[in-house]
This record gives sequence, structure tokens and C-alpha cells, in this order.
Amino acid sequence: MPPGSGQDDSILLGLVQRGDEHAMASIFDRYSRVVYSVALRVLRDPSAAEDVLQEIFMQIWRNPDSFTATRGSLGGWLAVVSRNRSIDALRRKRPSESIDDMQFASSYNLADEAERNSMMEKARAVIHLLPAEQRKTLEMAFFDGLTHAEIAEMTGDPLGTVKTRIRSALITLRKAFQA
Repeated sequence: MPPGSGQDDSILLGLVQRGDEHAMASIFDRYSRVVYSVALRVLRDPSAAEDVLQEIFMQIWRNPDSFTATRGSLGGWLAVVSRNRSIDALRRKRPSESIDDMQFASSYNLADEAERNSMMEKARAVIHLLPAEQRKTLEMAFFDGLTHAEIAEMTGDPLGTVKTRIRSALITLRKAFQA
């Protein structure tokens, strides 16, 4: 039975219903990266993403019946739950200070900001033109914070291929900025 198969997940969830901590650890090991990556992408805050991760896995521990196999795969369901919880967390955030209490820096350099925006637009355009595999691998490495080995594991690509794609993408970016 391959890891991550629906039947295997059903067995693990059944064991979690009976309080099996090892089964819960297996589910966590299998899906925590997906849940965290989705939460981090939405929230852009590692601490808040960890909170969402903890909430979701505590829900499974307390109520393993919240997932039913008719909804699809456990991994897919967890990714959707992570996205929804992250969006809810963004909506709950309120400014911690009153606008009257905020102090704004007066030394604003418009030229630096314009140059930075121009460079960001150029980078976005070059990244958009990269082949899909390079773009996806680059995004996983730099925006999701995954290691080369984690990317290889998630995509099923050989480690050398992942490294080559990232290197090729970075060389393309460097050439675009040197031109």
C-alpha cells in the first residue's frame, strides 16, 4: 500500500479514533508540510502558519470523524482546511494600535521606492517567463521556504533535477538584471 493512499489514511484515522498516538504522528509527518506551506503562503507569517498547523492537527486528534473519505483525499482536504483557516485568521487580524497612536517616518525616499518597485516588476516579469517547472521549483524554494530535498520529495523529481531547475532560473534572473 503506497504512503498517502486513501486506504492507508483511513486505517490511520481509525487508529486515531482509538487514541493511537503513533497513528496521529504518522498523519502529522505525512501532511504537516502541506498544511504549513499552504498556511504560510496565505498568511506570510511563519508564527501564524504554525498556529494554523497546530489548530488543524488538534482538530484531527480531537475529532478524527471530521474527515470523511467521500470528500476526497485526506491531503487535499487538509490543504483546503489550511487555506480556509488561514483566510479566517487574516480576517480576524485587527490593527494592534489605533491610527492616532501610530507614528509615521518622515524620511521617505521616493526615488528608492520607485527603483525597488521597478526591480520587483522586472523580477516578476522574468519569473513569469520561466518554464513552468523552473518557476514552480523556484517558488517552492524561495516563497515556501522548502529545501531542495523537500521539493524533490513533494514533486517526485530527482534531487539533481530540482537543483538544476533552481540554478537555471537564478541564472536567467541574473542575466535579466545584468542586461
